[in-house]
Amino acid sequence: MSSTASGTVSTTTVGDAGAPVVFLHGLFGQGRNFTQVAKALVPAYRSLLVDLPNHGRSAWTERFDYGETADLVAAHLREGFAADGRVHVVGHSMGGKVAMLLALRHPELVDRLVVADIAPASGGSLGEFAHLLDSLAALDLATLTRRAEADERLAERVDDPRVRGFLLQNLRADGTGFRWQANLDLLRRELATIGGFPDTGDAVFDHPVLWVAGDRSDYVRPEHGPAMRRLFPRTTLVTLKGAGHWVHSEQPEAFVSALRTFLGAADR
Repeated sequence: MSSTASGTVSTTTVGDAGAPVVFLHGLFGQGRNFTQVAKALVPAYRSLLVDLPNHGRSAWTERFDYGETADLVAAHLREGFAADGRVHVVGHSMGGKVAMLLALRHPELVDRLVVADIAPASGGSLGEFAHLLDSLAALDLATLTRRAEADERLAERVDDPRVRGFLLQNLRADGTGFRWQANLDLLRRELATIGGFPDTGDAVFDHPVLWVAGDRSDYVRPEHGPAMRRLFPRTTLVTLKGAGHWVHSEQPEAFVSALRTFLGAADR
C-alpha cells in the first residue's frame, strides 16, 4: 500500500495493477475502512482509499457541502488516479452521496458507480449519528491518560464495542495528550446538511449503477426508487441478507462478491 496527499485530500493505494476503483467512506470513517475489501479485489483491481475532507488525514474545511466535497475529490482524481481515464467509484453512506455527486457533476471521470446503503434523499435516521457525535464530544480529552480509558468512558453511552472501536479510530495521540482527527465540531454543526441531499438540477448519470442495501437497514426504501432511477436510469438494486447500514463490514464476502460481479460485467 502507498499513501499520498494532494491539497485537502489524503489517499492510500492498494494494488498495483488492474482496473481502478475509488472508495469513499461514510461519516466517522476513513479510507482504511475499505482496506480488506480492496485487498480482496487484488489483482483484478487497483484501489484508491480516500480520506474525505474533515476525516482521517485529510484537511478540515470551514463548512460541509456535498458538491464542494465531490469537486475536491474530482480534482484529486484528475491529478493522478483518473489521469488516464474513467474510474469505478464505490461510496458508503455519506461517501455514497459524495460518489453520486461526483458521478453527476463529473461524469467524464466515472465509469461504474456503486452506492452502499444510502439514497439520493434527505432525512433518514440521524438520531443515532447525533447520539454518537454527542458521545464523542462528551469525552474530556484533557483528562485522558490512555486510549483504553477513552473506551471505558465511551462505553457508558455506546454499548457496542465494535461501534466504539470504529469511533475511536478518530482519536490520535498528540504529544502528551489526545486529539480528534475528525472535525467533530463541524460534523455536529452540519449534521442536517450531511443527512440531506442537494438539488442536482437535470443532471443524469447514464452509466451502470449498483445500489447495495442491507436488509436490516432503512436507508434505502421503496419510495426512494423514483429518485434513484431519475438520476441514475441504469440502476440495479441488490439487498444483502444479515446486513445493517455498514454492509461492507457486516457482510464483507457478499459485498466483495457483488462488487466483482458488477464491476466485471459487460456493459449493458
